[in-house]
Amino acid sequence: MVIDNEVRVRRPRNRLVTGLLLLAGVPFALLTALRTVGYDGGWYTLALLSLTPYAVVYGLLLGGLALALRRWWTGGIALAMAVLLAVFVTPRVLADDQPAVTGQTLRVMSSNLYLGRADPQAIVNLVRDNHIDVLNLLELTPAAVAGLTQAGLFALLPNRVLHPASGANGSGIVSRFPLTEENYTGDSAAKQPGALADLGGGTTVELVAVHPLSPDSGADQWEAEIKDLSRAAGEHGLRILAGDFNATLDHAALQTVLTRGYQDAADQRGDGLLPTWPAGRVPLVTLDHVLVDKRAAVQDYRVLDVPGTDHRAVYAQVRLP
Repeated sequence: MVIDNEVRVRRPRNRLVTGLLLLAGVPFALLTALRTVGYDGGWYTLALLSLTPYAVVYGLLLGGLALALRRWWTGGIALAMAVLLAVFVTPRVLADDQPAVTGQTLRVMSSNLYLGRADPQAIVNLVRDNHIDVLNLLELTPAAVAGLTQAGLFALLPNRVLHPASGANGSGIVSRFPLTEENYTGDSAAKQPGALADLGGGTTVELVAVHPLSPDSGADQWEAEIKDLSRAAGEHGLRILAGDFNATLDHAALQTVLTRGYQDAADQRGDGLLPTWPAGRVPLVTLDHVLVDKRAAVQDYRVLDVPGTDHRAVYAQVRLP
């Protein structure tokens, strides 16, 4: 009778442990399936996909725990999914060979000003210290323009295409080189200005200050605005896209842009896992990017802290063909 009671107690406990492991594996399996097939879905699945690098670790821990508890199938499947996700994530920490080009060097920085609240003097100091040639500004308000003017930004970068607005919809491009405003992105909720920069000697570069709608305000429009950036290299001049994409490298919409002739500067330098948001707390995900035409070489990449904003700035040094 004692043995029978022990068996009855053990079986419910075993089922409970198995059930908890399976329950913990559901979101992990969903994320793995979405990332593998390249489907972004809506706001909640987009948020889940942004955690893909962390899911690799989660899957390894879950699989190891299941194996330790002798749940062989559960543990094996979890480990297999973790390895699959690692195939997508691991290349971001490995620097890639760059094309052998001998043209001009361009230093590009992008900063989301968080509704214009970023410290303007800190922005100007970064521009000066890093010898920035082109600066893209997102969430640029009229008050932010006034603060940057007072801090001396336009003495360093006198050429500008600015579309300040209240809230998050303003953007601008500031440059050491002459700019001609162009429309490279189509319609978007927030202004995503484009400009042709004349570097001299017959060299020009097309620039876009990227800031598509946040997907929590409309996932379909977010996807459409990102894909508006994806005209193939060779169909336009040499182009650099920099800004707050509201997307990570695990979102299919951003991957669509990359497959049309661009490379992510952070990924090229082996820094693709450096998070940019939310700055000021614990940065978790990489929403800010510099995408460079594949015909150019990425020589350097950094993320830079800016007081007053919830995004870290991104910087890339690019050698042009």
